[in-house]
Amino acid sequence: MTSLATAPAPPRLALAPPVDLNGHGHYLHWGILQVSVANLVVVAVIAVAFVLALIVPFPRPRGRGGR
Repeated sequence: MTSLATAPAPPRLALAPPVDLNGHGHYLHWGILQVSVANLVVVAVIAVAFVLALIVPFPRPRGRGGR
């Protein structure tokens, strides 16, 4: 009987994380508030997306005049 198990493929460079995920997390402290840097980055990206959704105008349908 033959074994079908093979060695796992090496990870692709495009799927590699930009930081070392095996280390300890980095935290910021403000009084009683403690937040990880990773979560702070996610919150900042969401806030930017929200502000852009408010600022960027919706596309308007063209009227009869083509304007």
